Parts: sequence; C-alpha cells; structure tokens
Amino acid sequence: MSIDIRHNLAAAYQLLAILKLDDHTYTHLSARPPEADFYYIYPFGLRFSEVSADNLLKVSLDGSILEGHEYQYNKTGYITHGNIYKARQDISSIFHLHTPATVAVSSMRQGLLPISQWALHFYDRVSYSKYNSLLLNDNQSDDMINDLGQNYIIFLCNHGTICTGRTIHEAMFYTYHLEQACKTQCLACSSGQELIIPPKEVCTQTVKDLLSFEQDLGKRDWQAWLNMLKK
Repeated sequence: MSIDIRHNLAAAYQLLAILKLDDHTYTHLSARPPEADFYYIYPFGLRFSEVSADNLLKVSLDGSILEGHEYQYNKTGYITHGNIYKARQDISSIFHLHTPATVAVSSMRQGLLPISQWALHFYDRVSYSKYNSLLLNDNQSDDMINDLGQNYIIFLCNHGTICTGRTIHEAMFYTYHLEQACKTQCLACSSGQELIIPPKEVCTQTVKDLLSFEQDLGKRDWQAWLNMLKK
C-alpha cells in the first residue's frame, strides 16, 4: 500500500511540473495511507520534476522525520499537512499550490464564481481563509482548519489554494478543475463584459451530477495522467 502511495504521489509531483502548476520549490503535495499517523512529502529544495518515490520523506503527524533528513523538511509542511490530517481522518492527500490564476481568484472579494462547468464542480463546496503570513504555528493552522470545515477545497486569500481528497487521484481531480475554473474566471473578468451566472437550481444540480458522474472520483482521469507520463 505505501509503495503505491509513494509512486502515485511522485507521479502527481511530476504531472504538476509538466502542467506548470508548480512554483519552483515553494509549494508541496502529500499523501498518507488511509487514516495513518504519518504521511509522505517531498524534500524541501527539490523542484517537482525532481521528485521520485525513493526521495520522498516520511513524516509523523507531529512533524517528526521518520525517513529522510531533517534539514530537507519545510516547517510549513507540518503545519499545513500534519494538522489537516489530524483533524480530518477522511483526507488522505493534500495539494497546496499557488498559481497566478488561483492566487488572483483568492484575492477577489466575490471568490470563485459559478461561471464555467469547471467552477461548478465546487459550487457551495469551497472554503476561504484570510491571509495570515506564512503558516508557522499551530494557531494559524487552527484557523485554517476551522475555515476548511468539511469541505475539500480552501482558498487561502491572497496566497493560493489547498485541494484535499480521499485519494491522490481525487486531490488531482480537484486541482486540475480548480485551476481551469480560476483561469476562466480571470479571462472573463478581464473582458469587461457582464458575466452570466446560472440560476442557483442549475448550479446545485450540476455540482451533484459532476461529483457523482463516476464512483471513484478522479480515478479514470488519473489513469489518463499516468499514461501521459509513460509516453
């Protein structure tokens, strides 16, 4: 089980590098076996394209390095990932990113608008947390986790996003669609044209349809992503 998780997590890092959704060495992804008291994360200082199953760190939920070197561990990783895992047993993967599009939307007072099918994956299922510098202490983490609630996606205002999932492929599914939604919103807002917002009942039905379209959310797309890596 852990071997598969390491390989899939490394694949996620590499895929996000190909998609240019990484930010040099400043963002991080993690994953753990279901309800485990440890998780895997990349060594601080590597680019996403350099991550492999063999160089991932194994970290306890309290931030102790179980496999790897302490100097390679980013403290914000523990504050972000370890504390979310402790609070949410249902979450097994966390992707923290800051792309220009997601940071732009995180800075908009209206937040994510339901103006595209990509965005409708998240209708009424996104949280927001105010900017409070780098996450370097548990008090900041507590605020973020309270704001996340039972959602799987949170915008860190003026900072970026955290997409979580019950699996790595679910977190990847949310990450891809959220990026597309934010790009679309930025383009639409820059047009200066009045935006068309679907009626609430349409949005409510669409998000239900989109998230129940397949039994294991994101699994089909994940296989397609892995096939891309093999080419």
